[in-house]
This record gives sequence, structure tokens and C-alpha cells, in this order.
Amino acid sequence: MTTILVISLVVITLLFMLAGSAIRVLREYERAVVFRLGRLVELKGPGLVLLIPAIDRMERVSLRTVTLRIPVQEVITNDNVPVKVTAVAYFRVVDADRAIVEVQDFRAATSQIAQTTLRSILGKADLDALLSERERLNEDLQKVIDQQTEPWGVKVTTVEIKDVEIPANMQRAIARQAEAERERRAQIINAEAEFQASTRLAEAAEVISRNPTTLQLRYLQTLSAMGGENNSTVVFPLPLDLVRPFLAAGQKAVGAEGADDERAQFEAQANLAAMIPPSGTEERAPHRTRN
Repeated sequence: MTTILVISLVVITLLFMLAGSAIRVLREYERAVVFRLGRLVELKGPGLVLLIPAIDRMERVSLRTVTLRIPVQEVITNDNVPVKVTAVAYFRVVDADRAIVEVQDFRAATSQIAQTTLRSILGKADLDALLSERERLNEDLQKVIDQQTEPWGVKVTTVEIKDVEIPANMQRAIARQAEAERERRAQIINAEAEFQASTRLAEAAEVISRNPTTLQLRYLQTLSAMGGENNSTVVFPLPLDLVRPFLAAGQKAVGAEGADDERAQFEAQANLAAMIPPSGTEERAPHRTRN
């Protein structure tokens, strides 16, 4: 009786063990790649999956998006600048059968492909492009890595460059370049402002020249603006009509003085010419004849 009981317990235990090895429960994001006697059978999951003990072997594959952190890569750009770049890639399995059959470890393979592609793509770009055109470089990285992982049933959705570390001397050079660029823009803006102001002034001068009264109105506006400020400047408006006679008299006096000076200079030159004998004449002694 005891022997039968022991045998029954052993059989029940073996049945439970076989049932435990033959029954699998997969989550919604998991799939089962089943090999039956070494041959691939139909993909199973999610939910309850029944296996043949000792005949079927199952591999679980997650279909969720995986975050892959690419280690620091030392890259030499196209303009021979050494930089250290870190990036992150997002991928997921779209074909579980190929992810198991076509490659031994799709996670490690995707990581290695991402590292080599990162060095290759960024090595063809200049430092300025690496700093300012990250979106284009991210798209190029995503396309190249996805093309290489597509035969494995892996879809690379996004690749992002996280950080770009450049040497300290290059940081100083970039700072000087940015400062020079800002100064250039400031000078260009000042030149454009001066050009626009001169254009407006020329138009205003043309308008004022048509009607001189506008100049007096502008003069009065300037006086009112100066009087409104808190300063100690005293301005006496003086009409131009009162100043013009004095200017005319001064010009006449200057003209008379100039004429007197010219007349005196001419008389001095005439006297000097009278004192000098004419050229070609010589004084000769009188000739005496003997008787």
C-alpha cells in the first residue's frame, strides 16, 4: 500500500512538472518564438501558450520600445576637430521570428551598429554643422541604422545626439567668433540706420527747399524742445533778415580792402620796373678824337 502511494505521488509530481513546463502565459507586449525539434513553428502569444514538453523550446521577445544609450564616442570631424559625442537610440522589434533567427543578440548588435554609424556620420560633418544642424544629423543616423537593422526585424525609430563636448581652446575660439559676429551685425545695423536717416534728411531738405517758411517753423520747434528740458542754456532767436545787412556790409568792406591791396601791389611793381634798366642797353664812354 505504501509503495502504491509513493508511486502515485511521484507520478502526480511529474505530471505537475510536465504541465508547468508545457504551459506559458505571455503578456500583451510579449511574443513566443517556438522551436519544435529545432525547427521554427508559428509565432504564438500573447496569453496562454501550450508547449510539448521536452520537444518545444520557447524564446520570449518583447515588442516594447527599447532605450539604447550609446556610450561616449571620440569623433574627429571633417575639419579635424576632436569631439566627444553621446547619443541615445530608440528601437523596437517588429518581427520576433527574424529577431531571434537572423541575429544572435539583436540588442548588442543594434548597439554596435549605432556606435559605428555615429562615428561614421559625424566624422563627415564639420564642427559648425555638428553644433547647429543636429536635426539633419539625427535623421541621417536614424535612416542609416534602420537600414542596417531592418533584416533583423528591428525598427529604429529615433536617434538623438545628447551632448557634444569640444576642447577648451575650441570653446574660446568659438566665443571669439561669436563676439566678432555680433560686432559685425551691430556695425551693419548702425550703417543701415545712418543710411536711412540720411535718406530721410535728404527728403526733408528737398521739402524744406520748396517752402523756406518750413525752415522757420522747424527752428521754432527746436527752440520749444530745448526750452522744455531742464538745462541752463539760454537761446536768443535772431531773424536772418536782421543779420543779412551786416553780412553784406562786411563783404563790401572785405572787397574794398582787397581792391586797395591789389592797387598798392600794382604800383609797387610799376615802380620797381621803372628803376630797372631795360635789357640790351649798355652805357658807353664818349669817344674823343685827336686833332
